[in-house]
Amino acid sequence: MEPIDQYDFIDAQVRRVFRVDDITAGIMQQGYLRRYRGHLLLEDSIQAYDQLTDSLKPYHFTPLFRKEEQTQLILLVPELPAPKPTRKWINLLMFVLTIISVVISGGIYNPITVFTSDPWQMTLTLLKNGWPFAVSLIAILGIHELGHYFAGRAHGVKVTLPFFIPLPLTPLGTMGAFISMQTQPKNKRVLMDIGAAGPLAGFVTSLIVLWIGLSMSTLEKIPLAIPAGHALQMEGNSLIYLLLKYLHFGLLLPQPVGLSGSALVLHWLQYFFTGTPSPLGSLDVTISPVAWAGWVGLLVTSLNLIPAGQLDGGHVFHLLFGTKNSRKLLPIILVILVALGFGWSGWWLWAALVFFVGRSYAEPLDQITELDGKRRWLGIIALIVFIITFSPIPLLILS
Repeated sequence: MEPIDQYDFIDAQVRRVFRVDDITAGIMQQGYLRRYRGHLLLEDSIQAYDQLTDSLKPYHFTPLFRKEEQTQLILLVPELPAPKPTRKWINLLMFVLTIISVVISGGIYNPITVFTSDPWQMTLTLLKNGWPFAVSLIAILGIHELGHYFAGRAHGVKVTLPFFIPLPLTPLGTMGAFISMQTQPKNKRVLMDIGAAGPLAGFVTSLIVLWIGLSMSTLEKIPLAIPAGHALQMEGNSLIYLLLKYLHFGLLLPQPVGLSGSALVLHWLQYFFTGTPSPLGSLDVTISPVAWAGWVGLLVTSLNLIPAGQLDGGHVFHLLFGTKNSRKLLPIILVILVALGFGWSGWWLWAALVFFVGRSYAEPLDQITELDGKRRWLGIIALIVFIITFSPIPLLILS
């Protein structure tokens, strides 16, 4: 069969769902082999996409639905290849190594750990003191990634199992985890479900872990002075962390001395955004390892929900407000992160990351189908979670 005859049949399949105004032949360097301008004949764009996809399978083409201002486009590209199977033993190995790394870190950085020269006794001590933190943090990270995983599988998107990343002998013992989408999501609704499911699942798990951890924590006075050569690391406050501490202890912590009314409000606004004045001498919660894991979970949630590029928050914001608004927001985010870096230098690393990954966005196969009401609310909830979990000064070092 000659190519022109084949395209006659393909054009006929397209016309079953699409009013064709013009047809352009192309090459893959242009992003398509055939382009149709016009408008869908069916009101249900999801049904139109599914119908056209099924009818083009015998010809080994994949349709892409696009919009160009008021005009709708259908682009034909070669059938997307099936993803290669992943080596699941790698996922298992990285998971086991991460568990070992996090248990050791949890034991090393647990203040009750007493170090000995006996290797066997030291190993048992690290296991005993490290497992509460390790189980809590692995659960949060794992449920976050499984939220992405099961949302993808529910929509027929091929996704890998979670890859955990060990980072031995650091305070957390891990750099987190990730999954990879091996096939493109069908439309914006599917991408919203996948993008929001992870951080929302991780957020709920973090709340549960943190609440349990706070019940194992105690209130103590921060020393008025830190001994020379020593330092005290304090976890930063987010709105939800402040609320949970208030609900559990009945106080805004750390509680400043001798302030009330408007002076207390001004103090908290300044302390929340700058970490100053120093909380030395204030009453504060000494968090348990489980509460520390819950706090880390909230931080991970907020970092993933930064509304830029390929981050979960970037998917959410882009789907809600479009490419143009996402690109306008990017320089604002970079300026804010750089400014916050003067309070916590870690934000400069995130500014660099956002600079490199913040300018590209995931593209579903069908970009004509818009979000429905349920997905818009899902996106709005995800952005609210970002706001209440965001900590301007995540870690404060007192010395």
